[in-house]
Amino acid sequence: MKRSILLLFFCACFRICQAQSVLDGSEEGKRGDFRLMFYNVENLFDCFDDTLTLDNEFLPMGVRNWTWEKYKKKSQKVAKVILAAGGWEFPDLIGLCEIENRFVLDGIFKIGYLNNTGYEIIHRESPDRRGIDVALVYQPETFHPIDTSFLRLIYEGDSISTTREILYVKGKTHTEDTLHIFVNHWPSRWGGQLESENRRISAAKLLKEKVSEILADNSNALIVIMGDFNDYPDNKSLHNELNAMSPEKEICNNKLYNLAHPFLNKTGIGSHKYHGIWGMLDQFIVSGALLNKSGVLYCEPNNMSLFKPAFLLETDHTYFGQKPFRSFVGYKFNDGFSDHLPIVLDLWRK
Repeated sequence: MKRSILLLFFCACFRICQAQSVLDGSEEGKRGDFRLMFYNVENLFDCFDDTLTLDNEFLPMGVRNWTWEKYKKKSQKVAKVILAAGGWEFPDLIGLCEIENRFVLDGIFKIGYLNNTGYEIIHRESPDRRGIDVALVYQPETFHPIDTSFLRLIYEGDSISTTREILYVKGKTHTEDTLHIFVNHWPSRWGGQLESENRRISAAKLLKEKVSEILADNSNALIVIMGDFNDYPDNKSLHNELNAMSPEKEICNNKLYNLAHPFLNKTGIGSHKYHGIWGMLDQFIVSGALLNKSGVLYCEPNNMSLFKPAFLLETDHTYFGQKPFRSFVGYKFNDGFSDHLPIVLDLWRK
């Protein structure tokens, strides 16, 4: 009751009831028994200097003129998106990427706009040169972590890691199902897609190694992989190396299926827009056991949704149509939300 009253209060404050819209997913206002969300929040930095990372552009005197007031506005916007994406209940699990540190997470979930929502945080500082990390935020009423590890990615020929880790969390849900959760933010396409492809293939190999270990122990394991992969479902890293297939194929419990794969055939639909073209860089990948209803919780091939309310979009004056209402255009502060749209996955109870 307390959670529902609190959420109603926030909904009134943010006026999200009228704004919520889910494309290519469940009906507006309807959600499953367990909701997962992933969101690339586009450079959620504090405005303090970290001498161990390349964060100088996100300082008051940096090229982005990143002030305390801008940081607070950005944090409020992230909170608004989380509340809106939850519907009438909070998302049970939230994967986040492009967050700088624990301080900015606490600024939302512990002392900020969502401080009374009960969320707990799993995070650690990664070796990423820019200082950006991944995190998992969860509702302890519906998810209880029992094992956590951070998979460190070291490129071939290197001796140390210079990029963010893959976060792995094993936990029990309120239905007594065991979920294996992975939160990813794979290396960017900076320098060109083909030129940078080997870095994402390295990430896929690291992830595949851990997934294979889980499936070798339990072929019916319930696995959910979420993230910004900086590749599309049919690219080599995801399709060939990770072997995440289309859910339209025959479903085997111990195989992986990319729920974003069907979005490839939908013109004008995506989580990110680059040079006028929408694409699905943000994806949910699940084990066949979830699709085959091997546990109490399960999902259907079409249970992944792209969260696309009007307030997350703005007019695309260059390429026409709409585009994500981002925080920055180049180095100019645009006072938006992110250059990515969130994705949502609903699990249902048998």
